[in-house]
Amino acid sequence: MDISTFVNQMTFEHEYDNQIAHIEHISSRYASYADLENPLPYTLEKSLKEKGLLPLYSHQAQAINHTRHGNNVIIATSSASGKSLCYNIPIIERLLIYSRSCAIYLFPTKALAQDQLRSFTDTFCPHLVRYEQVATFDGDTPLSERSTIRKNAKLVLSNPDMIHLGILPNHRSWSRLLRHLEFVVIDETHSYRGVFGSHVAMVIRRLRRLCLLYGSSPLFICCSATINNPQEHAEELVGLPFHLVDKDGSPKGSKDFIFWNPPTIDDAKSIRRSANSEASALFSELVSNNIRTLTFSRTRRLAELIASYSKKRLNETSPSHANKIKAYRAGYLPEERRLIEHELFSGKLNGAVATNALELGIDVGDLEATILTGYPGTIASTWQQAGRSGRRNDNSLSILIAVDNPLDQYLMHHPEFFFSKSFENAIINQQNPYILRSHLLCAAWELPLSTADEKFFGNELTEKTEILVKQGALKQRHNRLYLSTSISYPAQDINIRATSSDKITLINSMTNLPLETVEINTALFQLHPGAIYLHQGESYLVDCLDLTSKTAYAKLVKVPYYTVAKDLTDLRIIKTINRKKLNRLKVYLGQVEVTTAIVSFRKKALFTEEVVGEEALDLPPHQFPTIALWFDLPKDVISSLARANLDLAGGLHATEHASIAMLPLFAMCDRNDIGGVSTPFHPDSGKPQVFIYDGYPGGIGIAEKGYNLIQQLWQATLAIIADCPCDEGCPSCIQSPKCGNNNEPLDKKAARLILEGLVF
Repeated sequence: MDISTFVNQMTFEHEYDNQIAHIEHISSRYASYADLENPLPYTLEKSLKEKGLLPLYSHQAQAINHTRHGNNVIIATSSASGKSLCYNIPIIERLLIYSRSCAIYLFPTKALAQDQLRSFTDTFCPHLVRYEQVATFDGDTPLSERSTIRKNAKLVLSNPDMIHLGILPNHRSWSRLLRHLEFVVIDETHSYRGVFGSHVAMVIRRLRRLCLLYGSSPLFICCSATINNPQEHAEELVGLPFHLVDKDGSPKGSKDFIFWNPPTIDDAKSIRRSANSEASALFSELVSNNIRTLTFSRTRRLAELIASYSKKRLNETSPSHANKIKAYRAGYLPEERRLIEHELFSGKLNGAVATNALELGIDVGDLEATILTGYPGTIASTWQQAGRSGRRNDNSLSILIAVDNPLDQYLMHHPEFFFSKSFENAIINQQNPYILRSHLLCAAWELPLSTADEKFFGNELTEKTEILVKQGALKQRHNRLYLSTSISYPAQDINIRATSSDKITLINSMTNLPLETVEINTALFQLHPGAIYLHQGESYLVDCLDLTSKTAYAKLVKVPYYTVAKDLTDLRIIKTINRKKLNRLKVYLGQVEVTTAIVSFRKKALFTEEVVGEEALDLPPHQFPTIALWFDLPKDVISSLARANLDLAGGLHATEHASIAMLPLFAMCDRNDIGGVSTPFHPDSGKPQVFIYDGYPGGIGIAEKGYNLIQQLWQATLAIIADCPCDEGCPSCIQSPKCGNNNEPLDKKAARLILEGLVF
């Protein structure tokens, strides 16, 4: 069955209940080719022709020409547009001319590095590059092979974590590579954002600093999915100027992109049918019609559940297809993931249910359809996932199934926002003081610091190092700063995917063996005494949380409930950084101090969500400085609320929730990256106030982006509240799954009146 026939057939199925909110037909596109300014070496050109990789698309030729001129380049084009040739061709060309030339390829995941290694060796080895000259170097690399890689490899495929932990602190062992390093490739650049991206920016600066020590100055070639600020993002990530290549010359088949909204089962509360059951039904139907499909889910657990539901459904409706689907997620053994990838690529499987582990560029062959169970969080990720189908110029289908949250429902009601909007901005904050200071210690371990390092770490280097000297972490001798002898190997204490290195180790109290580690700010919410914590699908009851030893103990249980912590959050304004006047009111950006106290937790019944108990907690408050935006309310709006007998506190709280839910439309972040406080009277301003703050110490740039785009944020927030058909507020508009006050108080009508006053 072809795609168009299936789309038409869906509306006649007995389970169809007007779920299609929008169909966007995306036309096919012909390829655009271009020649290089100078021809390739004969052996390289011959190999590319034999593999069917010539002629070059226009963006490939443009990127290669830039690199040949000695320019750093960022390529921001669609999935499957051949970006890897943009860096492989100039690197191999240089290696053929100068045999000692070296390159580092950085990928965000080990799986992607392994996939790129297979692709590279299939294309270029052994005629152009010997097998022993290219290798992956990551946490899975056997110790017995690492010495050989250090001595012989010309092309090292790795990840930022391994550069941070393995190569930079041991740079003397890697001196050959660093001395001859001519290229650094940073693939999937858009994934380096927020806390992770801010850490990676510091890792890259440390790498550039050591290259200077060894006399090299590598070019950087970055590849990204389409984002709104690719050039700016690459320059902030690396700290050097870049040339942008973003006119995609690759061909594309046509695509039908469907926005699918599960039907409501309670109109008053706007409760919808489960997105997971909708995904299972669509996935099963596609697979049974021999349409090769990849279904994405937001979590590992849901990937397993959707695969299980789908297999059960297929056993009943099309038994011959039941064994042609599998789940795919992180946590599987590497050999199991490779097997599933091979079965997808070879066509042995008709489909898979995966987490975003398959969102990145791992090649799984020709897929005809993709299902996205819930909006992935960013427009860029949505197109990345949708782009996994139709990768070989064929017609394809993508279906985005909405869940009950404001972001998903906004897109269902405003599809034009998605299909016509420029992409979000990727945001990092390389000057986050907590992140910067930790990497300054790593840099001092690698090579003593001096004022010359301002070119890498910024003009505030002296200020930051003075703090570290006062703390005794750095010692000054002869105008250079050395790491204190009391500190050993600082890199091992820094998790570059988090702001804080403080972690709580969760221990199985029945076996006394560790289960996993959890960041301390998350642990206060999830590992408090009495909490039910899920680990690999099993429920554990937390007996004890010891903050002194940084351990928590839990035992395996079977209980019919889960737990939700209740917190009280206080926010104090430390310093106003910026302010602006919009019509009748002012908007502010500034430094704040957030204090959160976990005061109790509720037990909620599985499936029914009924509260079956609440218990008090006595935990120390968690305090951290960050960046926030806040805004005043027009005086006439406050008066209107009073006349209408609406709840000001409930309206502010609802405005806070909905604004936080909508901010990811404008900044590449997750709802959990942001916090908020609302109050009818704030002691520092003497006014009703709504605050939205970065949920990480020091801030990572999200609040600043919200401040710059505050009017668009208000408009989108008003739209989602106005569009939602519920009476009093629901998860699709003003209720938040992370609310520490259990969504109390909330007043939807008051929030709408407030936002109308802000917008108009």
